[in-house]
Amino acid sequence: MTQQHHRPGLIGSRVRRKEDPRLLTGRSCFVDDVVLPGMLEAAVVRSPHPHARIVSIDVSAALELPGVFAVLTGEDVAAACATPQTVVWRMIPDQLMTEQYALAVDKVRYVGQPVAAVAAVDRYVAEDALGLIEVEYEELQPVVTLDEALAEGAPKLYEQWPDNISCRQTIPKGDAATAFAEADVVVSETLHYGRQMGTPLETRGAVMSWDPFTGHLEGWMSTQSPNLTRDLLGEVLGLDVDHIRVITPDVGGGFGNKFDFYGEEVLAALLSKRTGRPVKIIEDRLESFVANAHSREQRIEVSVAAKADGTITGMRGTVYAVLGGSLATVGIGPCWLSMALMAGPYDIPNVEGTVVGVVTNRSPYGSYRGWGQPKANFAHERIIDKLAHTLGLPANEVRRRNLIAPESFPYPSPVFFYDSGNYAECLDTAERAVAERGWAARREQAAEEGRSLGIGYAFHIEISALGPTKIMNQAGLQHGSFDEEVVRMDSAGGVTVRTGLSAMGQGIETALAQVAADTLGVPLSSVTVLSGDTRTNPFTGYGTGASRGAALGGGALLRASSRLRDKILRIAAHILEASPDDLEVADGRISVRGIADGRSLTMREIGDAAYRRLDGALPDGEDPTLEERDVLDPENVAFSYGTSAVLTEVDRETGRVTLLDYLVVHDCGTVINPTIVDGQIHGGAAQGIGGALYEEIVYSPEGQPLTTTFIDYLLPTASEIPPFETLHMTTTADHIPGGFKGMGEAGTIGAASAIVAAVEHAVEDLGVRLTRLPVTPPRLLTAIESGTPTEELS
Repeated sequence: MTQQHHRPGLIGSRVRRKEDPRLLTGRSCFVDDVVLPGMLEAAVVRSPHPHARIVSIDVSAALELPGVFAVLTGEDVAAACATPQTVVWRMIPDQLMTEQYALAVDKVRYVGQPVAAVAAVDRYVAEDALGLIEVEYEELQPVVTLDEALAEGAPKLYEQWPDNISCRQTIPKGDAATAFAEADVVVSETLHYGRQMGTPLETRGAVMSWDPFTGHLEGWMSTQSPNLTRDLLGEVLGLDVDHIRVITPDVGGGFGNKFDFYGEEVLAALLSKRTGRPVKIIEDRLESFVANAHSREQRIEVSVAAKADGTITGMRGTVYAVLGGSLATVGIGPCWLSMALMAGPYDIPNVEGTVVGVVTNRSPYGSYRGWGQPKANFAHERIIDKLAHTLGLPANEVRRRNLIAPESFPYPSPVFFYDSGNYAECLDTAERAVAERGWAARREQAAEEGRSLGIGYAFHIEISALGPTKIMNQAGLQHGSFDEEVVRMDSAGGVTVRTGLSAMGQGIETALAQVAADTLGVPLSSVTVLSGDTRTNPFTGYGTGASRGAALGGGALLRASSRLRDKILRIAAHILEASPDDLEVADGRISVRGIADGRSLTMREIGDAAYRRLDGALPDGEDPTLEERDVLDPENVAFSYGTSAVLTEVDRETGRVTLLDYLVVHDCGTVINPTIVDGQIHGGAAQGIGGALYEEIVYSPEGQPLTTTFIDYLLPTASEIPPFETLHMTTTADHIPGGFKGMGEAGTIGAASAIVAAVEHAVEDLGVRLTRLPVTPPRLLTAIESGTPTEELS
């Protein structure tokens, strides 16, 4: 399974990223840099209450303020829109949906929900107008926590529902009841994963311009999914997509937050239509804490049945999704995936997973890097650690006895087929690397000095290469998930790649350029990658997300470039009077193989032959121009995997955790650019560190968000990030051209599990069991001092 699909060349090389000079020198264009003639700016009135009826809204004073051009209320939006906003992931057919418009119509169900919007000459006047809008509310009892929402007789967020449960689904594999009845040992755990958000450096924004003469809408948006956004705008506004153009300039970080479709984009469009002017709306950081997609928060109850030797025979798990007051674009999707992947990389014959979606008076629950996978990983790795402790075995030995064997692939999990892997080798490589780096000796030396160090491991899998569309549609996705790429060589030999993927700092421009240059045999400098415009770029169904860019985009581009290369060789063979099979391409020059002094052709000469001087230069029947396109809708997803190992130090007097070293052994199939892969894994791990130790969105008992600035919501900085090292393995995805697998979310998935295991190891003499994230100093210190498991701490 370690096949090499390419000759040695640009694929697999650590070339410098093509986008970096533009980004580092301030020559990028972000949404807030877009200024159009006559442009207005918008601001939004947001609910101060978590749960209330809207009795009345008086906007008359705001309309009279000089500089104000338009004010919208929920009734205005509902009248102007063809449908409420759409959920694109509907995994559970009988799920109760929370239909909502861009502005609340009758009730507000979370602090920060948009209630009214103003367009004015600038943001200052718009915000002044917000203070003149009078909204009368009838406050209702909030339902803030999961237990409150599930309590008998709890206030209902939606009166037409029987309770606050939006959905429930159980997916079985095998016979879990028998496995638990016959087990030698059963261990159970209840885990709590804290609420987080992606916090990209660039907040969300849009500039919308509605042409009153043509009925066309143009929008500049900070989005990961331009085609999906265009289609959803069309549905909500009742506008054909050929009348909508979405332009995505540089995106200052997405992390899933900018995959979701937001009401502010609709508001800017409607305000532009009403005023006849372009309208810009940019959220500030305070707004982002309540209006951006929240994520991660779950309560997970998990149990395993095992033999005395540690072989797991059965698993049960229930994921309680703490949803917000309305469903985000992805619906129950991330939490459903937590349930679907709870067995992780382990060969467990009997699995029963359940997901329960519960609405609360909190901000909507949407996408964040890793989607449901960090929570699934926390469940299976924490229960593995507890089983090992119960049996008196090393945790990695229990892992090793249960990992899926290489000969078992493709492996049927409860939901997916895992395509390929060598999991045991990955774990062994990590253990050898830790031994070679002397972590155990460092721990022993620290103990002699009175310091507490610990080593923790976690094994993760990562679903990538999302399609295939037919399977995804059957799973509830209301959209295509294929990828389309176009490659063209011009008359001077330059190469242009057009992609529907969004560039948001992840290096997709460089990765696609490497694939095209390597396949065509041209210098990397001759390849230009264009993205971010639905009018001129191909349709990419799902956009950039789900670790699909390199796998699907790279795979489609590889096939298209291969066909273009074949055409180039046919033309060259005709001119050189040779067989295409006897030609070779290197550095943009085509020559006859084995003839040192023979005639050769440059790509410029081929371009000239195909576009300008065609007479006699093209073989009979060969069309002019040099362009190919390809659509990749794979037969299966592809699973990357890896092992995270962490060395931590715990200060027993303060509860502070310091990360000393961090190692990831990772397999994402054929690596296009190791530098980009390393950067993605390290960046993801940094976000995983934040979720494990620092980041948590906290609400008061009354439903008010208490973390609305970076003073309250702590992000890890450079001083908290340890040295990272990545070791690469290669197990190709044989159903993906090039063998590529995705890896954009890998670093986030196993981080929390490895860190928590390392912290426990550092204080193993105290018997502390950590089951709640993040592991903040107060929580850990209280657990150390009292011996109380952190699951009981608020």
